[in-house]
Amino acid sequence: MIARLTGRIDAVGEASCIVDVGGVGYLVHASTRTLGALAQGGPQGGPLAQATVQMLIETVVREDAILLYGFADPAERDWFRLLTTVQGVGAKVALAILSALSPRDLVAAIAAGDRASLTRAAGVGAKLAVRILSELRDKAGAMPSGAAMPAAATGGPRGVTEDALSALVNLGYRRPEAQPVVARVLGRLGETAAVDAVIRDSLKELAPRTVS
Repeated sequence: MIARLTGRIDAVGEASCIVDVGGVGYLVHASTRTLGALAQGGPQGGPLAQATVQMLIETVVREDAILLYGFADPAERDWFRLLTTVQGVGAKVALAILSALSPRDLVAAIAAGDRASLTRAAGVGAKLAVRILSELRDKAGAMPSGAAMPAAATGGPRGVTEDALSALVNLGYRRPEAQPVVARVLGRLGETAAVDAVIRDSLKELAPRTVS
């Protein structure tokens, strides 16, 4: 099983990237939080495609595929493992939850029984949120809350627009190209939209340059 990859980011998609390790490209699925954190790892803030990055990997073997899921820190990986033990939470939904909520936010949300926070994640309805709260209530307290992520991944004081633009620029897009896309996405989602959602929807519009 693959547990870790160290290589160069070759391409980035809406919820995945290709990591080039010695000429072999590995398709790694990841949360927007992890992709944003990796973007901050570019040399002197340069494009992510020029950076050598290290990702923790969870390998999922299915009958029809071997899938790799990547994480910027151990806390997110551990939460991915825990979330996927809940009935109805597959790998895709777990990544959606980790895109919407950091490990620290998850600890707080589950401790508080905050169903609304969980339903912010794509694919999580009210019933599934209740199941997550019920099944993980006694486990969340022992889970890691993780280190603070870079502002581009978490929504720092510079504001959602600048955080989203910074992440997209570090992912290899030109600022003049990304700026109108972010503006359109914010116009559609509203100024109170989470930066992770803005980055995700912006990557959808920039899809011709990304991984399928």
